[in-house]
Amino acid sequence: MSDLETIRTALERCYDSIEGLCARLDEADWGTQSLCPDWTVRGVVSHLAGVEQVLSGWLPDGVETPPPFERAGVFARETSDLDNSAFAARVGEVFSERRRDLAGLSEEDLERPSWMPTGPGVYGRFLSIRVFDFWVHERDITTPLGRETDDTGLCAEIALGEVAGSLGYIVGKKVGFPDGRGITFRLTGPVERDLSVVVDGRAKIVEHIENPDVELVTDSVTFVQLACGRIDPQGPIDAGTVTWTGDDELGELAARNLRYTM
Repeated sequence: MSDLETIRTALERCYDSIEGLCARLDEADWGTQSLCPDWTVRGVVSHLAGVEQVLSGWLPDGVETPPPFERAGVFARETSDLDNSAFAARVGEVFSERRRDLAGLSEEDLERPSWMPTGPGVYGRFLSIRVFDFWVHERDITTPLGRETDDTGLCAEIALGEVAGSLGYIVGKKVGFPDGRGITFRLTGPVERDLSVVVDGRAKIVEHIENPDVELVTDSVTFVQLACGRIDPQGPIDAGTVTWTGDDELGELAARNLRYTM
């Protein structure tokens, strides 16, 4: 979990980025299919704003009580008849409400026990997952539109950290790496990172592997999108965006089975 200023800054950047993106979309862009099968570009933005509207004014009162997600569809219903310009303005209003919420938070609020989509935790961790969600969903929009994004910085680091924290599960359960073997993921940028996992009874993240059985090389955006099931691994494999050395069979197994969420 990050400190209050880090979390506040990251979420405000998320809101700014989506608002800026909305301002640049034309009518055809809004109706483009996103990387999420059930949503157009407008559907993705509606989802993000709808969840933030649910969270407006909410603070957790325990790990057993989730936010009032039963109200998640209210935003979509309220805005369904709005044209895209008015819709974008309403999104901005929701984000402004959330900025006011963030301004009123204390460090103690971040320590509140909280329900999270990954299990019991604290509110600060819950908000970090919101940053991850925003970062991934923004690229659900920009990738099919061919729009450039800033893939470095605080929000990118937080998003990558969410995937990195799950690498033991991904390698052990989703990829199914055999006992006694190890893999290093070499991310060449925009966020540069070496992430290593060994399987010793169970898969666990380690600082470094001297001679991994597999070294898989890709960029940080492709890595997160593969882990989130946003793109078919065949594309980056064919394009040479994902490569591996070492045990060829295990390398291909890892490249094709990183997905752990959608």
